[in-house]
Amino acid sequence: MALVKEDIDLIQEMIAKAFAEKPEANQANVRYELDLRERIVRVEEELKHQREPMLAGFKQMEKRFEQVDKRFEKIDKRFEIMTTRIDRFMVWSFATTLTVGGIVIAAIKYLP
Repeated sequence: MALVKEDIDLIQEMIAKAFAEKPEANQANVRYELDLRERIVRVEEELKHQREPMLAGFKQMEKRFEQVDKRFEKIDKRFEIMTTRIDRFMVWSFATTLTVGGIVIAAIKYLP
């Protein structure tokens, strides 16, 4: 069911009358749109201002992570050194225990 040109004209007249009777509604919409645009602009400006400190903070965090990585590498080296020292100590203590045990057994066996 298509609208006839007369129907379209009638609908347009009714809409025009509705807006003509309530101009404050139309103006309120315009004011609301302007307020929204102003708010959007303010928010965008604030985000621009916050972006720079955030990027600076991220750079500082990257530097801190690099420092922490260096510290972990130093700690790893220390652990490797301690591991080798403990391994040497275990070998020497085992060898000493076997030697002393052998001497004790030999002393018991061959001494009266």
